[in-house]
Amino acid sequence: MSSLRISTQFDSGAIEVLNVDDHRNITLNIRKDTAAEFAQWFHFALHGAAGLPVTLRFMNAGQCAYPDGWKDYAVVASHDRQNWFRIDTRFDGQIMTARTTPQTQCMYFAYFEPYSYEQHLDLLGSASASALVTQEHVGVTLDGHDMVVLHIADAHSATPAADKKNVWLIARQHPGEAMAEWFAEGFLERLLDESDPVSRTLLQRCVFHVVPNMNPDGAVRGNLRTNAAGANLNREWAEPSLEKSPEVFLVRAKMQAIGVDLCLDAHGDEGLPYNFVVGSEGTPGYSPRIADLESQFKTAWLNACPDFQDEHHYALCAPGKANMTLATNWIAENFGCLAFTIEMPFKDNANLPDAVTGWSSDRSRKLGASVLQALLVTV
Repeated sequence: MSSLRISTQFDSGAIEVLNVDDHRNITLNIRKDTAAEFAQWFHFALHGAAGLPVTLRFMNAGQCAYPDGWKDYAVVASHDRQNWFRIDTRFDGQIMTARTTPQTQCMYFAYFEPYSYEQHLDLLGSASASALVTQEHVGVTLDGHDMVVLHIADAHSATPAADKKNVWLIARQHPGEAMAEWFAEGFLERLLDESDPVSRTLLQRCVFHVVPNMNPDGAVRGNLRTNAAGANLNREWAEPSLEKSPEVFLVRAKMQAIGVDLCLDAHGDEGLPYNFVVGSEGTPGYSPRIADLESQFKTAWLNACPDFQDEHHYALCAPGKANMTLATNWIAENFGCLAFTIEMPFKDNANLPDAVTGWSSDRSRKLGASVLQALLVTV
């Protein structure tokens, strides 16, 4: 009898085990979201394979939500859940095969380096220890998780609060896009560094409002794109409800109460191996002023961080054809402001590849920190 075992009973754990009898041919299916048909996220632990050459076969990879996402992708793995690296991975159009030799009796595998709910709470706690931060509880999710907004302001700034810009960062509407919360962590760490001249200057001009995890239910459940009700939150902004999408309902209401002068919505993209932004060019209210602000922002970020680029991205939306259920489009239209969706890769940044880690938590954090320089130019 095989001594191998696969477990998923932990935060964001998700996989279906087909056969684990032979370490040379472990067969798996990537599990669908708990209340929807999306299948792409996985996170599991393999026990009992230390020193054995392991072959993992993801049998339904070709039927997943984004099969093109497996091309040139490499599975993320860790022995200690702290240091993650990429392992040899191949995709033949139907089956994704990953190979490695575990060095310990328990090895973890994931679609991307996870960001757990405990880490999320730690991030809220460490940020709220700053005198610049006020943590506001705005409601709860369907699973009872807290929805929290971090308000960040310099009360001693010479600029009156009424004259400051309201800048929002929301992250991880799609819970499997864990790089978005790593991005938010890097953003917050730099913004709260009172010795950083960029952060100090920004806080003289702006009040920041940050939601590091828009979808804690989906994150804990191990979903790729949906919350506990099976709702894709980034298709809920036109008409959110407490019954289906309380996360959007609560944050949107807070935006309406405070106002928005600029909004960034952090995501991850399965297919494109680049960092890029998506603007609001398809909205009815898109104007030369917004186009100019978009250009300023992108130019400033290009100058600030080589990991950002503006050559490879989604096709531009035709005028008046925007999907108004998306956060960026709804916010840009309703507040007449600059709004961007930020996309990071699940694979690697093809412009600056790293064969060991690919695109990683550390690089996501650094990208989050770097965007403050683009904000400084834009505001």
